[in-house]
Amino acid sequence: MALEDLQHNFLTGRIEDLVKWARRASVWPATFGLACCAIEMMAAGAADYDLSRYGMEVFRNSPRQADLMIVAGRVSQKMAPVLRQVYDQMMEPKWVISMGVCASTGGMFNNYAIVQGVDQIVPVDVYAPGCPPSPETLMHAILTLHEQIRTGEIMKRRESGTPTHLGHDNGNWTPEVPVSVRLGTPK
Repeated sequence: MALEDLQHNFLTGRIEDLVKWARRASVWPATFGLACCAIEMMAAGAADYDLSRYGMEVFRNSPRQADLMIVAGRVSQKMAPVLRQVYDQMMEPKWVISMGVCASTGGMFNNYAIVQGVDQIVPVDVYAPGCPPSPETLMHAILTLHEQIRTGEIMKRRESGTPTHLGHDNGNWTPEVPVSVRLGTPK
């Protein structure tokens, strides 16, 4: 029986898998609520939904302590440089969730004062659609991000600068645009 035939456990596991597990289990979000979506983001952190189940105990007030930015709501042209500055102050690896239709595409505010998609300012990893999206949708977006961190898909995309495609050598597939969470509003 060769060493390759052994199943991985805590003694024979790869350090890369341990690092991915630690990153996934300790994602700390930054406080960046801009509009009505922020109320739903706060509700997701409250007792009814309890984001602490996922290792996200509290929303951090300092970007130096956070590695996830949840952009919740519309981003004005005046707020765009502040958003970029907060993103730049976050430590690597860092991730972004665009929460709500206003953050993702500008929503109903198609004018000069609102940025038509936060992906023009920071790279977005997961989109959470809705107006406003429910706490369940945000939690699904967070779980989607956790899965991307676990598989390492998100780090491959960042290293190469382009999305990975389904090829002959690997079974991973990353769409051309970041993953959009497809979850209906609960009844």
